[in-house]
Amino acid sequence: MLEYVFVFIGEGSSIPSGIFSEFGKSKDWIRKNSLSGSLNKLPVDISLYDWAISKNYFEPKRDNQKGSLFIQRFSSASIEHWHFENGMEK
Repeated sequence: MLEYVFVFIGEGSSIPSGIFSEFGKSKDWIRKNSLSGSLNKLPVDISLYDWAISKNYFEPKRDNQKGSLFIQRFSSASIEHWHFENGMEK
């Protein structure tokens, strides 16, 4: 069974500013600090690329989709995620 963490990336940032083991803790921190950005539920010990393939959310069809440049930029709309504005969930 996969474990998950909740990763907050603030608006305008390209790196996480908070990583939490529980959804409630992450939401409390976002609310307390009136933050804007996205909160993503991410699997531990597996890449999003491999996770999406294992869940049948993505299947590489072209050679470039199996290369390092594609994999290092890979993201999936299939991950659970939430948007916040000034600490409020949208």
